[in-house]
Amino acid sequence: MDKKKVLIIDDEQDLLQIMNERLRASGYEVATATDGVSAISTALREKPDLILLDIGLPAGDGFTVIRRVKSLAPISLTPIIVITALDALANKERALEAGAKAFLQKPIDTDELLCAIEKALQ
Repeated sequence: MDKKKVLIIDDEQDLLQIMNERLRASGYEVATATDGVSAISTALREKPDLILLDIGLPAGDGFTVIRRVKSLAPISLTPIIVITALDALANKERALEAGAKAFLQKPIDTDELLCAIEKALQ
């Protein structure tokens, strides 16, 4: 079976590194981006099977990234899981309406994250 590729888009270096290590240990290939602009170019280059996306990003917030991904044919069907420390009440519905498959609140539970990834990839 081919390894599934996950693109993690988050500007928190510590969290990026932790998620990167956990996902690699769980058998995923991982690519990363730290802002809205590099997120799109990285997604187009890497063509990930799934995107983990923080909302609070420099150079274009997560909602902008979702809209851009959904509008670009090579990656428009890529499932997106939003992971954020921002208020869930204000952002969950907006993220799901924009096209996210799931919405997880930071601090992130690794088992919950892996479960959401597996579900989104089915």
